[in-house]
Parts: sequence; structure tokens; C-alpha cells
Amino acid sequence: MAANLWPASAETMTPPIRHTVRFPDPSTHYAEIEATVPTGGADAVELMMAVWTPGSYLVREYANQIDALSASGMDGTQRGVVKTAKNRWRIATGGEESVRIFYRLYCHESSVRNNWVDDRFAFLVGAGTFLTLVDDLDRPHEVTVELPDGWKQAVSPLADVDETVVDGSKPPDSRRRPTFRAENFEQLVDSPLYAGSPTVHPYEVGGVRHWLVNEGEGTSWDGPRSAQDAQRISEEMISFWGHIPYPRYAIFNLITEGRGGLEHKDSTVLMTSRWATRTRKGYLNWLRLVSHELFHAWNGKRLRPAALGPFDYENEVYTRDLWVVEGVTSYYDDLLVARSGLSTQKEYLEALSKIIERVQTTPGRLVQPMGDASYDAWIKLYRRDENSNNTTMSYYAKGALVAWLLDARLRRSSQDEVSLDTVLRAAFARFSGESGYDDGEFRSLVAEFAGAASDEIDTFLHQALNTTAELDFAPALSWFGLRFEPTEKEADEADEKAGWLGLKTRVREGRLEITEVHRATPAFAAGLSPDDEILALDGYRVTAKTWQDRLTAFRPGETAELLVSRHQRLVTVPVTFGSQPEPEWSLEVDPEASAEQVSHLTAWLGDGSSATSSSAPE
Repeated sequence: MAANLWPASAETMTPPIRHTVRFPDPSTHYAEIEATVPTGGADAVELMMAVWTPGSYLVREYANQIDALSASGMDGTQRGVVKTAKNRWRIATGGEESVRIFYRLYCHESSVRNNWVDDRFAFLVGAGTFLTLVDDLDRPHEVTVELPDGWKQAVSPLADVDETVVDGSKPPDSRRRPTFRAENFEQLVDSPLYAGSPTVHPYEVGGVRHWLVNEGEGTSWDGPRSAQDAQRISEEMISFWGHIPYPRYAIFNLITEGRGGLEHKDSTVLMTSRWATRTRKGYLNWLRLVSHELFHAWNGKRLRPAALGPFDYENEVYTRDLWVVEGVTSYYDDLLVARSGLSTQKEYLEALSKIIERVQTTPGRLVQPMGDASYDAWIKLYRRDENSNNTTMSYYAKGALVAWLLDARLRRSSQDEVSLDTVLRAAFARFSGESGYDDGEFRSLVAEFAGAASDEIDTFLHQALNTTAELDFAPALSWFGLRFEPTEKEADEADEKAGWLGLKTRVREGRLEITEVHRATPAFAAGLSPDDEILALDGYRVTAKTWQDRLTAFRPGETAELLVSRHQRLVTVPVTFGSQPEPEWSLEVDPEASAEQVSHLTAWLGDGSSATSSSAPE
């Protein structure tokens, strides 16, 4: 049966490309795709597959999963196929009005950005599944799903061709071949497809239907509570923006022990653990993920940089404004969970503290400006290596802090009359049309709302986005009446502090190996290297089990010799132990905060009441 059904639009004069998706033996991880492609009577047509999917800025070469592509005329006569590029095929048509394409697609990457098929369910992303005409991306596409025996439902945010289904809250249970319609290739790419036997939790906000589609709910995941709290977040989100931009919305929640999320215009895909609703930490992380991806329905999918749509699906697209798309969204995800009453003030400050600590302990913050991090996402963020922390900075994390500090400056300069909330709503009204905002236009809008403080705030944004200057937290702390918790230690406790080298290790095939060496650490100064195998410390053998205990025997300032195997050559490395930096970034309400500061905190965060999620896990 079909769910999440948009009423179909009137049939256009342009015939669609019609795709049929089959799963003849799901346990082999294959989907079979048959497409009927209109040719207009041309002697040949050229088809292509996208090489990346919006929201995940890496060329993923989806075509490498295509197996045995062939073509035929409508009478079954084989047609010639010539591959013209890594993701393109030229099909000889013999002048027929349509041609059939057939290919098998291997689907075995369990992630939000790629395809998965097994004996339980299938999840397909549009970019990595469907072919289209190279020179006609505006043509409609239809997708028919043939469900295997035992699978109950196909779910898509696309319109259902069966116009008898107009509600969607009670989808029919007899159709084994539902058909969905996309008005163009862009909509097809932006609409994931699920097939299986999910637990679907419908809810309505503002007269608009939403679905939480849980794959793998079982007995460990609390489905009703997760749906109830997803609704709370949806209500808070819609209240924040003041309108609903989508006709209906699906949250595909794949409970598969994976992680991650990916936004789409009318849906999102999440991956999580079946145990996440059992612990407070796990559940808050899931709520934050729901909030983050739903926020993208406004910020990122509709309010967006000009480069992010319409897309070039065969090449990288560049923008320096991913700090707005992802950083601002990362700021609001936890914040709107708190404002909705699903987390406490203390829990929110803890979440913000972790972001500050992550940024302030990443050496790459002093190397890569955030605008460069956005531009280089294609070659750095999604291609991390053992040296990434030394050379790069996440526009998610630093962008969230810049959003917070910008919010505080706007509130301070206007006495809480203007905030980043205000700017975002105005930005949506101005830039969410066909073109998006060009480089610098979002900053110009901020300056409009900053009033007399426009020069100060523009200087702040320039430094935060285009330089590696350290962020100044003092103005925000002062405005909201916050402080970083004191970290002073008793003298005798400091004397017992263990030595620290500042490296990360792993155990591989019984070997203790260094995986990362951060700048400005004793390990970096000593010349230790990723992939060094640690063998002995100060003349005595160490193992993976004894390594941490052995470190506690040394004090800051003491020296020792570390014996490592470096490309099978034994090397003795002198090291001088340092002191592990104390956590300095734990936010709390200042005990001496004034009534005025507390009022600013309340205006920003809410009244600080305890979380009210039903039976919230502890």
C-alpha cells in the first residue's frame, strides 16, 4: 500500500519517464529498475545518473553500483548502448517514440545518503537510483513500486498518481504496485523511497499531515512517545517560522544501529539505535536530530544559497555560506528542543558547552577560516583523515557558535527587540524563492536589522567567517548572565595529576597504534606519527590493556622514552609529558546574574522549566 500521498497534479502534455522498481530477491541486496523513456523520435538519447545527493557534499559516484544496463525498443528489439562518461549512456532508439532501459542496482550501504536493500526493507535515494535525460531535467517522472511478498507498504513524499487517494491518513492496503509522480528530476532526486513493513505514526500540525515512519521499531524503541515528541518539535518549528512550507512531511526513521540524518524538501531520513529511547542521552540526541533535519525544510531546502539549487548533479557546486545552512541549523536544533519543553535549561547549556569545547579543542580552528571550510566541503569535510583535526574546522560546530554569538549581539543591540529569529524569518521571506541568496546577501540582511550596531556586527561576522581569530564569548555570557564553571583544583589533587601526551590510539589485530596526533601537544612536539605502533614506555613493554594505566605513573614535566614500530622499523622517541587541559567550557547560569540578565536568558531560552516529555528516560 502507499502512504504519505500528495494529491497528483493535472497530467501535463509532456509524457513522463516511467520507472518501475522491483525487488525479485531482496536478500541479494539488488533492486531492478526498468524505465520507459520518451525519445521524441530522436535517433538517440543520452541518459545520466547524478553523482552526488543534495545535503551531502561529496561526489559519491552512484553509477558504480549499476549492474548490466541494457536497452530495447518497445517491441523488445535490443538497442545499442554506449557509455559516454562515468555516469552517462547513449541509447540508440531507431527513431522510436520510446525506449526501455533496464539495469540492476546493488544496494548495500546502510547510510542516509545511499541505497539499502535486504530481506526486511528497501531504502532508495533518488540521486543514486534513477536515470534521466541529460537535456530534459524538467520532464515529469513516475515511479511504480512492485512490493515483494510480505512487504506491506511503499512510502514516498511524492504525489500518488492514484487520485482516489486524497487523504493519506488511511492508505489502501490492497495495492501492490503504487505509483508516485515527480514534476521534474529535481523533485525525484529530493524524494527518498521506502518499501517494507514499517510502523507509521501519523500526526497533524496546522492542518498538515506528518508521518513518523519507523523501520525496525520492535519492542525496544518507544514509538508512541517518539511520535508524540516529534509532533511537539514540529509544532515548535512551525511556531518559530510562522508558516508551513510543505504539503505533507515524512520522517523516515531507520532504527538500524546506524547514525546520521539527511534533509529533503518534504521529508528527512534519520538513522538511529533501537536503544536510543531507553536513555536520556540517547533520546535527546535523537530529538536534536529530528529538530535539525526538520529545521532544514525551511533553512537549507527553501531558504538557501543561490548555488544550492537548481543543482548541477554531475559536478560540485560551491558556496561559502554552509555556515548558514548547517551552522545556524545546528544552533537551533538543540535550542528548539529546549524551547519546546523537551529538554531542560541545564541540558541545553550542557549541549552548547559540548559544541564550544569541540571548537576550542580543535587545532584546525586556527588554520582554516569557516568560509573556506564551506567552500572546501567537497574535498575536506567528507574526506577526513588522521590530520583533519589539525587543519580543518567544521562549519557545523563553529557555525553554531557564530549563530549563538550573533544572536546575542543582535539581542543586546536591540534590547531583545531583534534576534537571529527575526533575521531568519525575514531572510525566508526575501530569499526563499527561485534564486536564493548570493554571497554576502545574508550578511547584508543581518546589517539591516543590526541598526546602529551594524558596523560592529559586520566586523564580528567578517572575523568569524573569513579569519581564524578566536571567538569572543564574553558579550554573550554577559548578556545572558552565564559563565564558564570554575575549574580550579586543590593543590594536592594537581600534584597527583597524570602525565598527558595528547594522542589517540586504536587496537588493530592486537597492535596498539596511534591514529591521531594533535598540534600543540607533547606527542606532536615529540614527533610521534599516526600509524606508529606503541611497543614500550621507558624500557618496559606496554599493551593495549596496560597503556592507560602506565600513563598514570608519569607526571607532567617528566620525560621518558617511547619505543614504537614505524613501518616495521624500531624507533625510540623521547617524550616530555604535559598536563591534560582541564575542561574550561562548561556553561552555567552565573550565581550573581542580575534580574535583568535572567530576563534576557528567559527571552532567549524560555523559563528554564523541566522537560515534560511523557515518561522521559533518565
